[in-house]
Amino acid sequence: MNRRELLAAFLGVPFALAACRTGESARFPEGEIVGASDRLGHLIRDGLRPEPAADAWERAGVVIVGGGVAGLAAAWRFLKAGFEDFVLLELEPAPGGTARAGEAHGVVPYPWGAHYLPAPLKENRALVRLLDEMGVLEGADAEGEPVVAEQFVCRDPEERIYYRGRWYEGLYLRAGESAEDARQLQVFNAEVDRWAGWRDAKGRRAFAIPVANSSDDAETTALDRVSMTEWMDARGFTSTRLRWLVDYACRDDYGLRSEQASAWAGLFYFASRMRRPGAESQPLITWPEGNGHLVKYLYDRSRERVRLGLAVADIRPREFQKGSGATDDESRGVRANVGSAGIGGGFGGLDGHGGVEVVAVTYDERSAVGIRADQVVFAAPQFLTKYLLKPYREGALPAHVAEFEYGAWMVANLFLEERPRQAVGFPLAWDNVLYESPSLGYVVATHQRGLERGPTVFTYYYPLTDADPRAARTRLLSTDWKGWADVALSDLERAHPDIRAITTRLDVMRWGHAMIRPRTGFLWGGARQKARRPFGPVHFAHTDLSGVALFEEAFDHGLRAAEEVLTARGLKFESLR
Repeated sequence: MNRRELLAAFLGVPFALAACRTGESARFPEGEIVGASDRLGHLIRDGLRPEPAADAWERAGVVIVGGGVAGLAAAWRFLKAGFEDFVLLELEPAPGGTARAGEAHGVVPYPWGAHYLPAPLKENRALVRLLDEMGVLEGADAEGEPVVAEQFVCRDPEERIYYRGRWYEGLYLRAGESAEDARQLQVFNAEVDRWAGWRDAKGRRAFAIPVANSSDDAETTALDRVSMTEWMDARGFTSTRLRWLVDYACRDDYGLRSEQASAWAGLFYFASRMRRPGAESQPLITWPEGNGHLVKYLYDRSRERVRLGLAVADIRPREFQKGSGATDDESRGVRANVGSAGIGGGFGGLDGHGGVEVVAVTYDERSAVGIRADQVVFAAPQFLTKYLLKPYREGALPAHVAEFEYGAWMVANLFLEERPRQAVGFPLAWDNVLYESPSLGYVVATHQRGLERGPTVFTYYYPLTDADPRAARTRLLSTDWKGWADVALSDLERAHPDIRAITTRLDVMRWGHAMIRPRTGFLWGGARQKARRPFGPVHFAHTDLSGVALFEEAFDHGLRAAEEVLTARGLKFESLR
């Protein structure tokens, strides 16, 4: 594509026409595509199955597959229980997945993905314990709710929005608001309040964090069968400003438009973060590097048992291996039943199973390592199971795996030698959103440090919301560094005409499978509930099992899977969940 076609594809035709009036030339800083490697992953997808040499086999009680938040949480939980016979394998040279952070080039660390954490409610006991252990909390209030230390609460100003040449405070555009806009916003907030106060017969909230604590009552799960747009249409919410806010929320947390996202997911965004009806959303906890700060803490606890640069290529539960003593009929019986087997499903050996072999290949593809273990914590996305789990590849693939869809995102970090000239209106905030852009705008890494002048880092987020996630991944990966740099710079030029002149470097991260998409019908359709059941000695842990991609969900699933393994091993512990 030429420049005009590129900008039209990602920023819209009217904007592309305006941006290209000055010609095809544009200034570019230095930079590159960094991080998440799709090359080795695609080789494994296409059949790379190395066999380790006889002397390249090791032994471990448990192998954790994946060094994202779920895998690191599982490791943290094992160590809390005094269990140390495990190893964690991660493809990338740095842990954290979409919560990882960067340090090179910047005046402060900066995020490559998730960049905040709402203060948890007291019911989220495990997360409260982690934050307290990290020194983020300073006790509890009169209601027993955790109190976040001031230095970790997002500084003011928190949010602003750019609209037609001017910055405004907050994310709801009040400029030019009509009486009808104001009325609809009030009615919408009252509806959110109602859901925030709703409880089922068991006392469960309609929308809780983690999702596992949410009600499965028919009244709430029915919301999953309609889109957020359909839900708003049915209630007469026609205000352009309100609909933009709701659409932004769905793009921000899910990488979906409001017409694609489940109404359950849309309301979850607003109601799950409220302590009670009428209350403000929970304050945001953040650091310059975003949730990379949490990743670093978890990684440091288990660093000695983490092996980076090792991509798992094959997971072979031993009861499925030839020569295991099982007849073909017995093997078929196991394959038919193992997907619904609970802990101790009766296959013989520790955990009621025959153990599992894990084969990994080094990042440079030069050698393979094998590990024989009793159990695996599969802390990777569900879509990888059809490539990595041998029984799944050979005919035992459950139908629910196909229900998991993942959105593609581009994240760019812009390294600025100074701040942009201030446009009219509200001053630079932590989160800065462009009302008329398909992007999510940018966060400022130096904001939390109180550095108001001089060099800084802007982290720019662009979700690809194509209806077909495969088409989105194709667009993401077929656009090179220069193309994505031009999209980011051109988009930000709306508000910052001098952005190219002050950007010394721009790096791009392309996340092909960034986050689970809670499209209409997925959250309560049964797929994620089936996917979390152990498959023989393999226990699943990933944020996609909640249907929403949040740190809290990945953390909870890591803990759950670890506690399943501890139970299977007959170890005594007190649950943290």
